[in-house]
Amino acid sequence: MISQAGFDQEIPLQENYKMRQLLIGAVFVCACFAGNASLYDFTLNSIDGQAAPLAAYKGKVLLMVNVASRCGFTPQYEALEGLYEKYKAKGLVVLGFPANNFLSQEPGTNSEIKDFCERTYHVKFPMYAKISVKGDDKAPLYHYLTEKATNPVTSGEIKWNFTKFLVSRDGKILARFEPAVKPDSPEVIASVEQALGQ
Repeated sequence: MISQAGFDQEIPLQENYKMRQLLIGAVFVCACFAGNASLYDFTLNSIDGQAAPLAAYKGKVLLMVNVASRCGFTPQYEALEGLYEKYKAKGLVVLGFPANNFLSQEPGTNSEIKDFCERTYHVKFPMYAKISVKGDDKAPLYHYLTEKATNPVTSGEIKWNFTKFLVSRDGKILARFEPAVKPDSPEVIASVEQALGQ
């Protein structure tokens, strides 16, 4: 328990953490309503622990995916890497965001996740450090991707691992593909090719 200045009672650390996360989310939503947020405003850590701002990808088409190593959809890593290799010269970047939100299917450390992806699926596309994509501790980036105020067409809670967001060269969310839609499906390929042609 910690004592908060201005409070008459002590607040357990876990409740304090939840209140802080809710406050961060509320501030974020207010900023979005004010028109101050863009995809490029977010900086997260890479899987190696270095700051990796999304602004580094301005001018690129992005396919952003919440990933997990122990999921029925995990073999999609192969198709994601294939898509990245096929279209990276034209400006596509696949970004992986490991998350342990669904049945604890991403329990490993960042180092273990990186090793698994490289060893098993030869992943070379950029991977970020493990984050949360839903719940009280949802990362601000995923608030942005799923809030109706910021992205009315693609909004809604993440339902499972391997949800994919296609982003234009100017940072606009173009499409959302649910987990069962494979990265090499005609629907995804057509959308990627159209985005690359714009």
